[in-house]
Amino acid sequence: MNNIDLAQLERYALGYEEFKLNDEMIAKIDESFQFLQNFSSDKIIYGINTGFGPMAQFKVEDDKLNELQYNLIRSHSSGAGAVLREEYVRAILVARINNFLQANSGISVGVIQKIAEFLNKRINPEIFSHGGVGASGDLVQLAHLALSLIGEGHVYVNDERIEASKALAEAGIEPLNIQLRDGLGLMNGTSCMTGIGAINLIYAYRLLNWSVAASSIINEVVEAFDDSFSEGLNKVKRHDGQKAIASQMRSFLKDSELIRQREELFKDNAEMGRKKFSRKIQEYYSIRCVPQILGPVLETLDYAKDVIENELNSTNDNPVVSVDDQNVFHGGNFHGDYVSLEMDKIKIVITRLTMLAERQLNFLLNSPLNGKFPAFLNMKTLGFNFGIQGMQFTAVSTTAESQTLSNPMYVHSIPNNNDNQDIVSMGTNSAMMARHVIENGFQVMAIHMMAVCQSIDLLDEEQRGRLGSKTMEVYNMIREVAPVVGEDVPQAGNIHKVTDLLRAKRFEL
Repeated sequence: MNNIDLAQLERYALGYEEFKLNDEMIAKIDESFQFLQNFSSDKIIYGINTGFGPMAQFKVEDDKLNELQYNLIRSHSSGAGAVLREEYVRAILVARINNFLQANSGISVGVIQKIAEFLNKRINPEIFSHGGVGASGDLVQLAHLALSLIGEGHVYVNDERIEASKALAEAGIEPLNIQLRDGLGLMNGTSCMTGIGAINLIYAYRLLNWSVAASSIINEVVEAFDDSFSEGLNKVKRHDGQKAIASQMRSFLKDSELIRQREELFKDNAEMGRKKFSRKIQEYYSIRCVPQILGPVLETLDYAKDVIENELNSTNDNPVVSVDDQNVFHGGNFHGDYVSLEMDKIKIVITRLTMLAERQLNFLLNSPLNGKFPAFLNMKTLGFNFGIQGMQFTAVSTTAESQTLSNPMYVHSIPNNNDNQDIVSMGTNSAMMARHVIENGFQVMAIHMMAVCQSIDLLDEEQRGRLGSKTMEVYNMIREVAPVVGEDVPQAGNIHKVTDLLRAKRFEL
């Protein structure tokens, strides 16, 4: 068995680390294949000498068995919609090969060798966003993966779309020779939704870190009190996520000289003598309830990470070939409910994170609310110049889209396949929608980060000198790609640059 975690998948999918096969892995795969070949020689085994799905009642003649596997791959290569980006395709390849390395699928050694070659030579099968319903596996998307392995269809090399046959010839790779049940094995499984889900998690964790950073900086620039993220307040709430977020905020702000301690207010005799306090006693919820809002986000991602890692290290196939039990088991390990549900939950919490960013942005842009900065963080002439006013519309509309997209996919089963697949997971759809929500989150966070940095620019020199080191690290990173908003100039390009920056880097809190 070969076990990998999310960090390892990230190194393969985003870091292009070489995927190495060893003799033990190959021997295990071959043992499973040889057992299935012998076991099925005088038995009816689904997907070897039968039709597929509702056609399983029809026996296929021996001289047609190999052609059957090719027919399956070609007939199901029917995807539509946008083509998946490289990191998602690589994650799918990693998920598929690691599922096979559990040695319970009865596929031939050539399958894992071919997938490893694709990974290591950065040949990316053309996989479409629309296809399988996530119940008999990600049939359509994984059919396109299999199609590339046999040298048909198209692949992407260095972002160029070329015929798979040409790409394999140029890379010195022979097309996969399908044997026994290799076609069905490649297509039966949750590897598409799992691979997309894994990348979603990687990006979602990055987005969460940026949200903690932005929230911490806002507390700092408005000189909020420290008790909302203090250990004393948060330790009495029995949620690990909340306590972790509060701890991250304390670490982020540990050397800030602008954050106020509540004790200062207790000792302020001038304030005690007033009928109406001149200093704000408590901040708005989007400023002082950050641990309570982002805590559930962190816990949801952590649980989803466990589910995705379990799926990566499982056999997601039908039938399951057990050398240990000397048997073949028919069932539904290809069903994607686990992944589908977690992707829906990720959609919800990332939408919530995006809503927090949008409300914090509104706080910074709304002068009567923050009581400190000019309207729309305008650094020029009020009424004549517009500051960040135009960007707010984009943040609000994008947040609204995510709110609609966060409705669950998990409960939208539609029977198909002659009602053989009478309840399905829609797991890849759920993962794709979660991906969209995460992308939206980065766009809103980019606008928010530009506003956060603009608020720093509006501080006087003495206040800027008292900002914490982490705040200045974030500020300098953003300012490397996006300048201060002074004169009224188009900002779409800067938003894109900041979005790319935030997505590409996980800020260490």
